Amino acid sequence: MDDEIIAPIDQMLAERACERIIVDFIHRLDLGEPSSVAELFTPDGIWQWPYGDRRIEGRDALRAYFASRPSDRLSRRLMTNILVTVESTTTARAISYLTTYRVDGYAGGMIEPRLPANVGHYEDTFRNLDGDWLLATRTVFLPFGADTERLPSQTAART
Repeated sequence: MDDEIIAPIDQMLAERACERIIVDFIHRLDLGEPSSVAELFTPDGIWQWPYGDRRIEGRDALRAYFASRPSDRLSRRLMTNILVTVESTTTARAISYLTTYRVDGYAGGMIEPRLPANVGHYEDTFRNLDGDWLLATRTVFLPFGADTERLPSQTAART
Protein backbone atom coordinates (compact mmCIF):
# COMPACT_ATOMS: atom_id res chain seq x y z
CA MET A 1 0.00 0.00 0.00
CA ASP A 2 1.24 3.46 -0.83
CA ASP A 3 1.84 5.98 1.95
CA GLU A 4 -0.99 8.15 0.67
CA ILE A 5 -4.09 8.49 2.81
CA ILE A 6 -7.32 7.66 1.02
CA ALA A 7 -10.45 9.39 2.28
CA PRO A 8 -13.08 6.84 3.40
CA ILE A 9 -15.59 8.07 0.81
CA ASP A 10 -13.00 7.71 -1.98
CA GLN A 11 -12.17 4.22 -0.79
CA MET A 12 -15.86 3.28 -0.74
CA LEU A 13 -16.40 4.70 -4.25
CA ALA A 14 -13.37 2.82 -5.58
CA GLU A 15 -14.56 -0.43 -3.98
CA ARG A 16 -18.01 0.00 -5.49
CA ALA A 17 -16.60 0.80 -8.95
CA CYS A 18 -14.51 -2.37 -8.87
CA GLU A 19 -17.44 -4.47 -7.62
CA ARG A 20 -19.52 -3.08 -10.47
CA ILE A 21 -16.91 -4.22 -13.01
CA ILE A 22 -16.93 -7.74 -11.54
CA VAL A 23 -20.71 -7.98 -11.88
CA ASP A 24 -20.82 -6.20 -15.27
CA PHE A 25 -18.29 -8.70 -16.65
CA ILE A 26 -20.63 -11.59 -15.78
CA HIS A 27 -23.73 -9.85 -17.13
CA ARG A 28 -22.00 -9.17 -20.44
CA LEU A 29 -20.92 -12.81 -20.77
CA ASP A 30 -24.30 -14.28 -19.84
CA LEU A 31 -26.85 -11.73 -21.03
CA GLY A 32 -25.09 -9.29 -23.31
CA GLU A 33 -22.44 -9.27 -25.98
CA PRO A 34 -19.51 -11.39 -24.71
CA SER A 35 -16.90 -9.54 -26.77
CA SER A 36 -17.81 -6.30 -24.96
CA VAL A 37 -16.09 -7.48 -21.77
CA ALA A 38 -12.89 -6.23 -23.42
CA GLU A 39 -14.09 -2.67 -22.68
CA LEU A 40 -13.84 -3.41 -18.95
CA PHE A 41 -10.07 -3.96 -19.23
CA THR A 42 -7.20 -1.51 -19.50
CA PRO A 43 -5.79 -1.32 -23.06
CA ASP A 44 -3.05 -3.77 -22.01
CA GLY A 45 -5.38 -5.86 -19.83
CA ILE A 46 -4.83 -9.57 -19.29
CA TRP A 47 -7.25 -12.48 -18.77
CA GLN A 48 -5.53 -15.69 -17.78
CA TRP A 49 -6.18 -19.19 -16.63
CA PRO A 50 -3.01 -20.81 -15.29
CA TYR A 51 -4.37 -24.31 -15.97
CA GLY A 52 -3.40 -24.95 -19.57
CA ASP A 53 -1.37 -21.74 -19.76
CA ARG A 54 -4.21 -19.73 -21.31
CA ARG A 55 -3.34 -16.01 -21.40
CA ILE A 56 -5.08 -13.34 -23.48
CA GLU A 57 -3.50 -9.88 -23.53
CA GLY A 58 -4.80 -6.57 -24.90
CA ARG A 59 -8.31 -5.39 -25.73
CA ASP A 60 -8.31 -6.59 -29.35
CA ALA A 61 -7.23 -10.09 -28.35
CA LEU A 62 -9.73 -10.12 -25.46
CA ARG A 63 -12.53 -9.01 -27.78
CA ALA A 64 -11.71 -11.78 -30.26
CA TYR A 65 -11.35 -14.40 -27.52
CA PHE A 66 -14.69 -13.70 -25.86
CA ALA A 67 -16.46 -13.25 -29.23
CA SER A 68 -15.41 -16.81 -30.14
CA ARG A 69 -17.86 -18.32 -27.65
CA PRO A 70 -20.38 -20.59 -29.39
CA SER A 71 -23.55 -18.72 -30.35
CA ASP A 72 -25.69 -21.58 -28.97
CA ARG A 73 -24.10 -21.41 -25.50
CA LEU A 74 -26.37 -20.81 -22.52
CA SER A 75 -24.57 -19.76 -19.38
CA ARG A 76 -25.41 -18.26 -16.03
CA ARG A 77 -22.80 -17.36 -13.45
CA LEU A 78 -23.25 -16.66 -9.79
CA MET A 79 -20.76 -14.27 -8.21
CA THR A 80 -20.35 -14.16 -4.43
CA ASN A 81 -17.92 -13.21 -1.68
CA ILE A 82 -16.63 -10.18 -3.59
CA LEU A 83 -13.83 -8.61 -1.57
CA VAL A 84 -12.17 -5.49 -2.99
CA THR A 85 -9.05 -4.04 -1.38
CA VAL A 86 -8.10 -0.52 -2.44
CA GLU A 87 -4.33 -0.22 -2.35
CA SER A 88 -3.97 3.36 -3.54
CA THR A 89 -5.89 6.03 -5.43
CA THR A 90 -4.95 4.23 -8.66
CA THR A 91 -4.75 0.52 -7.78
CA ALA A 92 -6.99 -2.09 -6.20
CA ARG A 93 -7.32 -5.85 -6.11
CA ALA A 94 -10.22 -8.24 -5.54
CA ILE A 95 -11.13 -11.86 -4.99
CA SER A 96 -14.58 -13.15 -5.92
CA TYR A 97 -16.12 -16.62 -6.07
CA LEU A 98 -17.95 -17.95 -9.12
CA THR A 99 -20.26 -20.81 -9.94
CA THR A 100 -20.97 -21.37 -13.64
CA TYR A 101 -23.88 -23.23 -15.18
CA ARG A 102 -23.29 -23.73 -18.90
CA VAL A 103 -24.43 -25.83 -21.87
CA ASP A 104 -23.89 -25.67 -25.62
CA GLY A 105 -26.55 -26.55 -28.17
CA TYR A 106 -29.20 -24.35 -26.54
CA ALA A 107 -32.11 -23.57 -28.87
CA GLY A 108 -34.43 -21.73 -26.49
CA GLY A 109 -36.97 -22.53 -23.82
CA MET A 110 -36.30 -24.06 -20.46
CA ILE A 111 -34.00 -27.02 -19.91
CA GLU A 112 -33.63 -29.32 -16.92
CA PRO A 113 -31.23 -28.06 -14.27
CA ARG A 114 -27.62 -29.20 -14.48
CA LEU A 115 -24.79 -29.41 -12.03
CA PRO A 116 -22.40 -26.46 -12.28
CA ALA A 117 -19.84 -26.64 -15.09
CA ASN A 118 -17.28 -25.13 -12.75
CA VAL A 119 -16.75 -23.52 -9.36
CA GLY A 120 -13.79 -21.35 -8.52
CA HIS A 121 -12.62 -17.83 -7.94
CA TYR A 122 -11.21 -14.81 -9.74
CA GLU A 123 -8.22 -12.81 -8.59
CA ASP A 124 -8.38 -9.35 -10.13
CA THR A 125 -6.22 -6.25 -10.20
CA PHE A 126 -7.62 -2.86 -11.16
CA ARG A 127 -6.14 0.43 -12.29
CA ASN A 128 -7.73 3.84 -12.28
CA LEU A 129 -7.10 5.45 -15.66
CA ASP A 130 -8.29 9.05 -16.00
CA GLY A 131 -10.94 8.56 -13.31
CA ASP A 132 -12.25 5.19 -14.57
CA TRP A 133 -11.54 1.94 -12.76
CA LEU A 134 -10.72 -0.91 -15.17
CA LEU A 135 -9.51 -4.49 -14.91
CA ALA A 136 -5.76 -4.72 -15.37
CA THR A 137 -5.61 -8.48 -14.83
CA ARG A 138 -8.17 -11.21 -14.26
CA THR A 139 -6.96 -14.67 -13.30
CA VAL A 140 -9.45 -17.51 -12.98
CA PHE A 141 -8.86 -20.50 -10.70
CA LEU A 142 -11.17 -23.48 -11.22
CA PRO A 143 -10.56 -26.29 -8.72
CA PHE A 144 -13.92 -27.81 -9.73
CA GLY A 145 -14.69 -28.07 -13.42
CA ALA A 146 -15.73 -30.13 -16.40
CA ASP A 147 -16.11 -29.75 -20.15
CA THR A 148 -19.18 -27.89 -21.36
CA GLU A 149 -22.08 -30.26 -21.96
CA ARG A 150 -23.63 -30.25 -25.44
CA LEU A 151 -27.38 -30.74 -25.40
CA PRO A 152 -28.85 -33.35 -27.72
CA SER A 153 -30.83 -31.62 -30.46
CA GLN A 154 -34.18 -33.03 -29.25
CA THR A 155 -33.53 -31.70 -25.70
CA ALA A 156 -32.27 -28.27 -26.72
CA ALA A 157 -35.65 -26.88 -27.75
CA ARG A 158 -37.78 -28.42 -24.95
CA THR A 159 -39.95 -25.94 -23.06
